[in-house]
Amino acid sequence: MGSGIMARAFVQAYRQALANASKNGVAQEAVQNIRRGSKMMTEAEARQILGVTENATWEEILQKYDNLFERNAKNGTFYLQSKVHRAKECLETIHQPKEQSTS
Repeated sequence: MGSGIMARAFVQAYRQALANASKNGVAQEAVQNIRRGSKMMTEAEARQILGVTENATWEEILQKYDNLFERNAKNGTFYLQSKVHRAKECLETIHQPKEQSTS
């Protein structure tokens, strides 16, 4: 019974800490620091994984992504599927702002 009370108190304190952090913008800063600290995929690596050139359009990148993702879903590994997904995410951050600014 005492452990149940402790668990509920911990959960409540954690929720309050998250609420306070989001009010102060600490949560966003922490997420950015984690992303910077982890090994980010480079654009060159992402292009190599997907097999696209620097001149490839976003539609070509999505087509390659869909093809590779589906192939690895059937016969590949979760690791390869994850690499393909991370490559698309990396190129998405590069291509999406360009398309939004031209619209």
